[in-house]
Amino acid sequence: MLKNREGERVPNVTFKTRNNNEWVDITTDDIFAGKTVAVFSLPGAFTPTCSSSHLPRYNELAGAFKQNGVDDIICISVNDTFVMNEWGKYQHAENVKLIPDGNGEFSEGMGMLVDKENLGFGKRSWRYSMLVKDGVIDKMFIEPEVEGDPFEVSDADTMLNYINPDAAKPKFISLFTKIGCPYCARAKAMLKERGINFEEIILSESITTRTLRAVAGATSVPQVFIGGEHIGGSEALAEYLQNYPEFVG
Repeated sequence: MLKNREGERVPNVTFKTRNNNEWVDITTDDIFAGKTVAVFSLPGAFTPTCSSSHLPRYNELAGAFKQNGVDDIICISVNDTFVMNEWGKYQHAENVKLIPDGNGEFSEGMGMLVDKENLGFGKRSWRYSMLVKDGVIDKMFIEPEVEGDPFEVSDADTMLNYINPDAAKPKFISLFTKIGCPYCARAKAMLKERGINFEEIILSESITTRTLRAVAGATSVPQVFIGGEHIGGSEALAEYLQNYPEFVG
């Protein structure tokens, strides 16, 4: 039975990380002291649910978490720092700090280290999330102990809803662009200046102007979609952002 540790302090652990080709030790205090931190832990980098849902959604909702008092979002997995760093790059997870629990010390201290030898994984973390305030666990969402890889309660939306049920969530933004386009660069700059996350779809041999015409009814770039709604080019995006200055992305 996995124990809910609400009200307890997080384990005192030093994580071995790699930054700019140098080894950097990060302690539990470095991560949690004096901060409100949303943490989610998962079985492994590059695995299906972790890559398709768990990490991406926390990254997407980072702005909403910050607006509701969360200083940092931390992802912990029993992987080494090289794997975690590459996974973060692959996922474009700029808004989440990926922490390698390479020896499983933190996961074991949390009582969440489980045996996945049947999958060839060895010891890994059970999937869970928690809200930590100044090193003390305020809330935990632990996935049910059933076969497989349950993903029902440790997701970003559940955590954000706990923090603030009325929190404004971002609309998903996609931009069709092409390399060297100054209007595309302007559109991206407008979004970046406001800290708004977006997906960039670059025209290529596989994604052509024919594709763009089919989905947007236009061949010029950029073409911006927000929450499934076609906004238009860079001028239309500027007008949209002017009309919705409180827009969260």
